[in-house]
Amino acid sequence: GYFASDKAQRGKPVRVAVVIDVPAGYHINSNRPLESYLIATSVKVEPENGLHAGVVTYPRPVMRTFKFSNKQLSVYEGQARLKFSVPIPANYSDGSAKIKARVRLQSCNDEVCFPPKNYDLDLKIDVVGATERVRATNGWAFK
Repeated sequence: GYFASDKAQRGKPVRVAVVIDVPAGYHINSNRPLESYLIATSVKVEPENGLHAGVVTYPRPVMRTFKFSNKQLSVYEGQARLKFSVPIPANYSDGSAKIKARVRLQSCNDEVCFPPKNYDLDLKIDVVGATERVRATNGWAFK
């Protein structure tokens, strides 16, 4: 997981990206697979201390045909970036924001799909005042 800035400012949202690197020769199902038997890629976000996450945006899938299906499937290949924001209230009193995220995905190769897996992320960013300077970071993850 990556933050779009080195610190979060009170009164503003902090942007977060969960980046999934998919090895060559493999794919993962998109967040909206076209077959009911396939497991969607999803991220469940649970910020702590009363924070709430915005809606997760998923990348545009590619359509592919594989040996195990006669129909085209909606998948992610290469790198998938799942993005969301967490608004930091102006009166937020903690010095940091902690965000737990659980990514669920099913990977496949050209012939078979593997059992789904969960990956847990624990993210933490320092929180500063609304007028304190923050620096943009990880721009590649938010393109």
